[in-house]
Amino acid sequence: MQAYEFINNLIPPLKFTDKVKMALVWMEEIRTDVLPVVHEGKFLGLITDDMIYEINNPELSIEEVELLAQNCFVYLDRHIYEVLRVSSENQTSMVAVIDRDMVYHGVVTIEDAISAFTNSISIQSQGGVLILSMFMTDYSLYDIARIVESENAKILSSFISSDPLDDSKIKVTLKIDQVELRHIKATLERFGYKVIDHYQEDAGISSDQDRLGNLLRFLDI
Repeated sequence: MQAYEFINNLIPPLKFTDKVKMALVWMEEIRTDVLPVVHEGKFLGLITDDMIYEINNPELSIEEVELLAQNCFVYLDRHIYEVLRVSSENQTSMVAVIDRDMVYHGVVTIEDAISAFTNSISIQSQGGVLILSMFMTDYSLYDIARIVESENAKILSSFISSDPLDDSKIKVTLKIDQVELRHIKATLERFGYKVIDHYQEDAGISSDQDRLGNLLRFLDI
């Protein structure tokens, strides 16, 4: 699941010589509110429709606009996780993809990144989600997996995020290949792990909307 696999070829880059009025036309045509700007093959940043409306000068060239998110890019071989991280840091709906020579190759939209997750085996597979809270120094996926596997279950995916209720701790989200989580939860707690939440999926769920819901719960968005 590398970034280059999810480049959206329907989103064109703007050039320095383009007028901002062209940017608005393209945005309307492809139904987006942001576009990348490229000069001599290099990614320079993003421009949004709000910026253009604020400028209020349709004949102004892109070169004269102060662009946003100049660092909103990932390398071709980076995992789709990195796309989500960079998007979140820059608060944008798309991320540029470049090679090691800094040459622009396209963008990945957040919709495409989320779609990649919903189509992944770990998200589609039936199972449940456990969320643990702990200090970073206590985190060991090997130890957690060993406990989970002692209950004849497997960890399909794991995700670490900060704990908004305690800056000193992290939240570890685990996708488990079992629907019934009571015994796994009890065993983890017996070994001193704090389970702060869990989601048990109903058997037979297969719709795209339900998979998206599972993904958002998994990522704790």
